[in-house]
Amino acid sequence: GPMAARNRSFVLWLHGLGDSGPANEPIRTFFAAPEFRHTKWVFPSAPNSPVSCNNGAVMPSWFDIHELPLSPGSPQDESGVLKAVENVHAMIDREVAGGIHPDNIFVCGFSQGGALTLASVLLYPKTLGGGAVFSGWVPFGSSVIERISPEARK
Repeated sequence: GPMAARNRSFVLWLHGLGDSGPANEPIRTFFAAPEFRHTKWVFPSAPNSPVSCNNGAVMPSWFDIHELPLSPGSPQDESGVLKAVENVHAMIDREVAGGIHPDNIFVCGFSQGGALTLASVLLYPKTLGGGAVFSGWVPFGSSVIERISPEARK
């Protein structure tokens, strides 16, 4: 019934550079509490792309990274980040269309996936349940930050 729909949740886990979705699936075993029995987990894999900081080597990557370690002046691949955000938003939109309330949607990510998590949660037009960033960074400058909606800032 409607109560079951209200209890359904969705967790999207975004892996780090060079990793894969399936390799991260064991994370789900840490969430064995009864509250998670109606949770759908999705572990997508990034497309294979050349990565500048790795001399153009092709590997799973959500967007390009120009240099590592990152410093405050590091160039950011904002267009690549925003394209990746669109793909994440499409995954979230599918779950919302399927009846999961945005409040029950959580995006999590590690490293490059954490940076994409931050961008995806802040740029989503509705308030989501939250985002968890593990060793991530802000993958864009002030021009993008100005586009964050009041709903997302919650």
